[in-house]
Amino acid sequence: MTAPVDRTAGQTGPPPGPTLVVRAFRPLAYVWLKLGGWRIEGDLPAAPKFVIVAAPHTTNWDLPNTLAAGLHYGRPVHWMGKDSLFKPPFGGFMRWLGGIPVDRSKSNNAVQQMVDWFATKDRLALVVAPSGTRSATVKWKSGFYHIAVGAGVPIVLAFIDYPRRTIGVAQVFYPTGDYEADLAAIEAVYAPIMAGLKTPTALQPPSSPPTQA
Repeated sequence: MTAPVDRTAGQTGPPPGPTLVVRAFRPLAYVWLKLGGWRIEGDLPAAPKFVIVAAPHTTNWDLPNTLAAGLHYGRPVHWMGKDSLFKPPFGGFMRWLGGIPVDRSKSNNAVQQMVDWFATKDRLALVVAPSGTRSATVKWKSGFYHIAVGAGVPIVLAFIDYPRRTIGVAQVFYPTGDYEADLAAIEAVYAPIMAGLKTPTALQPPSSPPTQA
C-alpha cells in the first residue's frame, strides 16, 4: 500500500504573502464573484501544496469560477491543459492564468508529470476535475487521488453549487494510500452534491491523519 500523507509536511510557518498574480487579479476576482452572485464557504488548508478536487464538473464556467475562488482565498490556482494550448501566441497568457502543460505523447502519464511538477515547487494548488467531462457523473477518474498520494499532499474537496451560487470547501482530506477506502469516504462527502447538485448540509472537519507505523 502506498505510504500515507503526512498532514504536517511542509507546514513550517505561515504562508508567504500574495504573489504577483494574486495581487494583480484578486480585485478582478472579487468583481467576478460579486457580479455572478457567488458566495464562498469554508477555508483552504495552511499547507503550501495540495490537490483541489473541483466537483461536480458540469460546465466550461467551472474553471474561471474556480480560479476566481482561489484568488478570493489569496492563492493562485493551477490547472492542467493539453500542451497544444500553450503554444504561441497564447502560451504565455495560459501559463499566467495558472495553466500547466501536459505532454500526453510522452511515455510517462499525466499523473507522473504532475507528481514531478509538485516536487519542483514550494507552493502549488492544483485543481483537478475528477469526472474529466462536464457531467454530474458518479464514476470518477482516479488521477487526482494518485497525484496527491504520489506528491504526498492533501486533497481539498471543493464544490461548485450553481443553484445556490456557492463555491466552497467541504473538507480537507488526507489520503491513506488505500484507494478503495479513501474513495468511498470522498464519495460520501460528495453524495449530497451528486444526488441533486446540492452542497453538503454542513462543512466537514479534516479527515483524521493516517497512523504512521
